[in-house]
Amino acid sequence: MKSILTIVCALVLTGAIYAQESEPKEDELYDGTDLSQWVIPDNNVFWSSKDGSLWAKSDAKKTGSILWSKNSYKDFIIQLDFKFGEGTVDSGIFMRGDDQKNAQIQIGESGSLKRDMTGSPYVPKLSYPVEAEGVKELLKMDDWNTMKAMAVGNTYTAWLNGVKVMTYTLKDANLEGPIGLQLHPNRDMSIQFKNITAVTIK
Repeated sequence: MKSILTIVCALVLTGAIYAQESEPKEDELYDGTDLSQWVIPDNNVFWSSKDGSLWAKSDAKKTGSILWSKNSYKDFIIQLDFKFGEGTVDSGIFMRGDDQKNAQIQIGESGSLKRDMTGSPYVPKLSYPVEAEGVKELLKMDDWNTMKAMAVGNTYTAWLNGVKVMTYTLKDANLEGPIGLQLHPNRDMSIQFKNITAVTIK
């Protein structure tokens, strides 16, 4: 009887641990007060927390910057609110790093295409392999917008203001890496972010 109870207890404990590991994990990457969940670049003049918003603003030399999350992610969903500021906004969300096998979800104008490509994936050497649909009708140029981007395996999906606008599968994609927010170089611009959360799917 004692051995049976031991086995049952072990199975219950194992099940509890498995359930705990399987539950989605939510990271609050920005709570409106500080940047403790991010790797702050050296000599930071680009990123600041003010009035509940994360501000990205170009420096005088238009150097550009990427703000990287301290955590790395495999399959995940990131959601944030953004609001365009001054200048020609060229920003985006790096999904698992910034090398050649990584997709960035664009926010604002493409420097190469000279038009807004919000919600579209940018991939080095492939440019924009697909374009997000219906963005012109959804995007609020003078107000807050909500972007949700999901990476599962090598498939990326994006929603703008609650509407799915893009799905794209990238061959040989990065399957793990940090999240990055971009302040594009050679731009005189500003953009605000808030309510930034990342949910690990598995």
